[in-house]
Amino acid sequence: MAEHPAYPVGLRLTGRRVVVLGAGQVAQRRLPALIAAGADILLVSPEATPSVEAMADAGELTWERRPYADGDLADAWYALIATSDTQANGRASAEAERHRVWCVRSDDADAATAWTPATGHSEGVTVAVLTTDAKGRDPRHTAAIRDAVVEGLRDGTLVAPHHRTRAPGVALVGGGPGDPDLITVRGRRLLAEADVVIADRLGPRDLLAELPPHVEVIDAAKIPYGRFMAQEAINNALIEHAKLGKRVVRLKGGDPYVYGRGMEEVQALAEAGIACTVVPGISSSISVPGAAGIPVTHRGVAHEFTVVSGHVAPDDERSLVDWPSLAKLTGTLVVLMGVDKIGRIAETLVAHGKSPDTPVALVQEGTTAAQRRVDATLATVAETVRTQDVKPPAVIVIGAVVNVGPETSV
Repeated sequence: MAEHPAYPVGLRLTGRRVVVLGAGQVAQRRLPALIAAGADILLVSPEATPSVEAMADAGELTWERRPYADGDLADAWYALIATSDTQANGRASAEAERHRVWCVRSDDADAATAWTPATGHSEGVTVAVLTTDAKGRDPRHTAAIRDAVVEGLRDGTLVAPHHRTRAPGVALVGGGPGDPDLITVRGRRLLAEADVVIADRLGPRDLLAELPPHVEVIDAAKIPYGRFMAQEAINNALIEHAKLGKRVVRLKGGDPYVYGRGMEEVQALAEAGIACTVVPGISSSISVPGAAGIPVTHRGVAHEFTVVSGHVAPDDERSLVDWPSLAKLTGTLVVLMGVDKIGRIAETLVAHGKSPDTPVALVQEGTTAAQRRVDATLATVAETVRTQDVKPPAVIVIGAVVNVGPETSV
């Protein structure tokens, strides 16, 4: 008899009994989705992995610590059979057949009445992939297809422009440290849905080249200021385009809330009654040192790290940084926007007790093709910046972690 393809269907299991036999790696992978579906789960197994045991301890399922017994599936709507006992699996599968319970078997898919598809999720959409050819079933193949579809949904490449459903408004997106691959999948998807993108100079520029021709890209540094300060002009541009019914993305470098003035923009939009979605980004304060082979913490070397802004010097009355206290810390100090002030920063730290021999690394254009790392000490960093012509943007790392590992790159 010819093999027929499986009939795909979505099971609504909220409050309905699901029986899982076995509590090993297969159950560990499948249980979270059943829990998320709201199923009333009975787990039958003498032993369980630590992760499955934690689910039972948290009250997410009922665990009976015993082998399978005939009658366990009588009241089930769905069953997952995943024990290491082939004979028990066969008896349970036969019981499922008698009670007309849809049943998945981890040890013998051909003997099951249901198959588990490779599934993924993106913004309210569930993707489930099944192989139609029983003889050619390959979980790696279906997983690869699943991953490709989910990635396409997340980055917007599989959604036709006229089918986009996101309402007009503003998305404040952290673009990450510079490498376009380091933006979050949600940030990339929102970019693909945008009508207008207002981008910072330090945002990942390569992402802008991927935008469709109809998208208006505005360089935030070139917005006419008129009688407004730069930030006020950017706020007004966001508001004006959003009020025109456009989907606006404010693309920032790093994370919007780490020296990105993101909250000022959120507050301005809220005052104008405009909805705003904030998408966190990978901060350069951690990712750029990592790209240069520097861990900001390391066992036995640094148990804390502190991120400070160096855009104003320590002796500037506008500075809010307690430099004397920072000099007393034993952990890592990460300075952003401090290339032109590093000489005075180093002098201040040394004056308040930091050793002049403290290692310093400057990572210029971190995570990009132009990345460059220059090493120095607090005593030599000012001269090193001058002689090595270090230019912003650069992340400065001060502390023993600079010498922990070899230089690497992403």
